Amino acid sequence: MEYLLHYTWKHRLFPLKELLTTDGQPVEVIDPGLHNTDAGPDFFNAKMKIGGTLWVGNVEIHTRQRDWYAHGHQGDRAYDNVVLHVVEEAGDGPPVTDTAGRSIPTLVLPVPQRVRENYNELMRTEDYPRCHSIIPSLPRLTVHSYLSALHTERLTLKARRIGQYRQRHELDWENAFFITLARNFGFGVNGEAFEEWASRIPLRAVNKHRDDLTQIEAIFFGQAGLLQGGEAADDEYLRRLQREYAFLANKFGLEPMDPVRWRFLRMRPTNFPHVRLAQLAHLYHTGEGLLSRLLEAETEEAVNKLLVAGTSEYWRIHYTFGNPSARRVRQLSRATKQLLVINTVSPFLYAYGQHRGDEALCQRAVGFLENLKAEENRIIRIWRECGLEVGTAADSQALIQLKREYCDMKKCLHCRFGYEYLKRKE
Repeated sequence: MEYLLHYTWKHRLFPLKELLTTDGQPVEVIDPGLHNTDAGPDFFNAKMKIGGTLWVGNVEIHTRQRDWYAHGHQGDRAYDNVVLHVVEEAGDGPPVTDTAGRSIPTLVLPVPQRVRENYNELMRTEDYPRCHSIIPSLPRLTVHSYLSALHTERLTLKARRIGQYRQRHELDWENAFFITLARNFGFGVNGEAFEEWASRIPLRAVNKHRDDLTQIEAIFFGQAGLLQGGEAADDEYLRRLQREYAFLANKFGLEPMDPVRWRFLRMRPTNFPHVRLAQLAHLYHTGEGLLSRLLEAETEEAVNKLLVAGTSEYWRIHYTFGNPSARRVRQLSRATKQLLVINTVSPFLYAYGQHRGDEALCQRAVGFLENLKAEENRIIRIWRECGLEVGTAADSQALIQLKREYCDMKKCLHCRFGYEYLKRKE
């Protein structure tokens, strides 16, 4: 298990006895170096004394000494700056050399038995989280510092996704914002479908029709593939949107998405794609300059006042085309607005702040999450049951990041909680 040897080296879990190379030179590790997860040596810029001489360079780690040759490192100049080869088994392989034939010292470093046993225990359990037994005993400072790091990591990932939207749409921030907002109107279940849909909306063209809500709905529902009619073919409003969309599709060269992408199963009618699209159409119709105003909003209340999304009259008495329902003003609830602040406004502020080098915007993005209440979902409930205090949206976002990027992927060796579990003695 080479990854356990990486872990042992990174966290300096060395035996109490003196470390010696295979040819008997003493090794004193001053700095194990920076772990490299890309191609090349496993650790960069390590610092150590070997036989009394100070060395600064890279470290390569293998299970067996002969793996150096099996991987072809002896002919790869990227490994010429390796100053120490760390293995768990020396074996009978030939001495390790670089491309110039220079000998590279080899250190045999066993993985501590308790680390191996604890890791195997983590991998065997089907519980989530696997490390639940140690959560109540973790120091508050350890938990707080790790959640803070995870929260920043999640914001950075979201900012990177926003940057990708912008790259695909001619470096346009308005398009990137629209796609981000639309994706989060899908609230998980229809998130990817909304992202695909939003990518099909030519905003610069649609802006010319912004003052006409019916035309906006025609474009929005038409591009979603939801104007095909079917059993609602006799619905007068549907027929009107179909006529408008046929004209606009021809004018702008629009192609609708496949409606099979939309999900309805086990969903409350208020979350149906039709209702969310109607709300987005209304928000787009009334929200000219929305992005610039959101960038200037400094409080949650100011943001909430901007996220006023009602619907046209038709959608006050319908959840889908041709199926009347009880009249209801379909405004965004406060809880829904909170989710939009968490998943759209805050990440966008962070992405834009990073792009502009504006630390104040980045801090405002973080501040929104630190002042909002934690989300309520299954992931957060489980962590609370384990004994964690989850007070703010920053905490809940951190724990969602922990589950999706570490727990689900069994990356316990890269997790601070996993580290605490692996080093336990019992």
